Formats: sequence, C-alpha cells, structure tokens
Amino acid sequence: MSKIFETLNRGDGELADLIRPVVNGESASLSNDATKPNRNPERRVERVTQPQRPATESGDSLWEGIRSLDLRIPAPSPLLPFEMGQLKASEQYRILRTKITQHRKQPRLIVISSPDAGDGKSVSVINTAAALSLRSEAKALLVDADLRRSAAHFLLGLPETPGLSEVLQGTATLNEALVHTKEFPNLYVLTAGTTPANPTELLDSAQWPALCAKLHQMFRFVIVDSPPVGAVADYDLIQAACDGIILVVRPDHTNRDLLRKAIEGMPKEKFLGVVLNCVPNWSISREYGGDHYYQYAPAGSSKG
Repeated sequence: MSKIFETLNRGDGELADLIRPVVNGESASLSNDATKPNRNPERRVERVTQPQRPATESGDSLWEGIRSLDLRIPAPSPLLPFEMGQLKASEQYRILRTKITQHRKQPRLIVISSPDAGDGKSVSVINTAAALSLRSEAKALLVDADLRRSAAHFLLGLPETPGLSEVLQGTATLNEALVHTKEFPNLYVLTAGTTPANPTELLDSAQWPALCAKLHQMFRFVIVDSPPVGAVADYDLIQAACDGIILVVRPDHTNRDLLRKAIEGMPKEKFLGVVLNCVPNWSISREYGGDHYYQYAPAGSSKG
C-alpha cells in the first residue's frame, strides 16, 4: 500500500492536512487497473442509447460539418468502463460526475491535471467526460490541451488531426476539428492536433480564451487534459481559462513534494478536489450477496 494512501487512510500527517480540506465531501476514488490501455486487440465499445438525435443531425448550423466516428480502443483497457461487468470503475466515475454536477460553484470548464506524468490524468479525463455525457440533457466535450504529449487520439483510436493546434493556428475551423463519438451520442472530442513548435505561445494568444468562450456556449461540460501542474507554462494558461481544477493522484507513484507544491500553488477558488486513481482494496466497497454497493467515503472516515 502506498505511503500516500496510508496517510490519507489514517488521516494524519502533513500530506493529509493538505488534501483533507478538498477531499472531504468533494472527491472520489477510482479503482482502475491501469493508467494506460494494453496494446492488445481492440475492444468493441457498446453504444449508449439515448432518446435524442446526435447534434450533427439537428439541422443547427452550429453543429454542421462535425465528423461522427467510431472509437477504436485496445482490449483490455481502463477506458470507458460503462459496460456490463465493469460496475466498480463505472460507479466511481458516476460518483465523480455527481460531485461535479452538485458542486456549489457549478463548474463547466474543468481542467484535470496531475502533479507529474503517469498519474493517470488522461484516462481520468476521458472517463470523466464520458460519464458526464451519459446524462441525456448534457453534451460533453473532451479537449486534449496537452500539446506537448497528447494522448486522446491514441487512446481512443481517433485521427490526430485536425485538432486544437490547428484551430488555434487558424488552419482548421472548430467544427472541422471536432469529433462526435458514435458510441456516446453526447460525447465530443477535440484532439490536440499536430504538436506545434510554440505550444505556450498558442495558448497565450487571444485565440485560446476566445475558443473556450465558444465551447462554453456549445457544451454543458468541457473537460480539459493539460500538462502536469508546474511542468511547463502551458498549464497556467489552460487553467486560467477554466472555472474548475481537479487533481489526479496515483498511490505508489505520485511524488509527495510535487503533490504538495501542486496543491499549494492552485487557485483555491477553482480547486474542486482530488481523485485517487488506481487505488487497491479501497474501503468504500461493500458486498451484498452477488451485488456490490460503492459508497463515497471521505479520507480518514470509518466507513467501509
């Protein structure tokens, strides 16, 4: 068991003091088996049935020209755990969705980041956006704004370009870059696009906040993947245009000092909470007969 998880579970120590204010009542734990998909044969993602037509068929010019594509992800994979047989992970992402939708600040543009690479933020971004899209009245967009180490197109089996980079450079329109996923009628994806020579300058231009304003108009939720907190200037430019921040922490991997610095340096008014990723034997699981009931428990509580 990781030192981070032990500290959180005991509820004592410096690290617990840092995280506890944002964990109590406002975080969730995820029980993924990995942070990256296994490069094995593809898994067929079951289509979600929702009582509405995709927006691209609505006749609204705001949505014209958007591609509708099938997802192509490896199997097995921690991605999109919303099919039969994946109850534990899917319930945790639904808990996270509830925390977001019921939050007093009602955030809509949310950046999900991590203290360092490998904590599982990209998988968490994809699954959080998909969970939000399962609400029949809510269109959700996944934006890969990690222009240096993009992952969404690879993880989901989507074309790399055109994407965010091309939109910010003016070589593609937003609708040309957006992808509507056939399996999730309310889920859209904006990949990072071609890695630019000047990612910081692109995000520091007037085009980035203007694009965020347009996305705010089009979508109920926008979930943004970013570089790790403090790694490059890109993260600060991304979070400045968002109204919420979620931090992904991975037991047995996350560096304690980087985690402390990340929490201390975040705008407190935007910090929504911490997600524990890849947590083994998490105490919120309870078994009743053949079914499992997953209950959210604040760190250091006696539930479980």
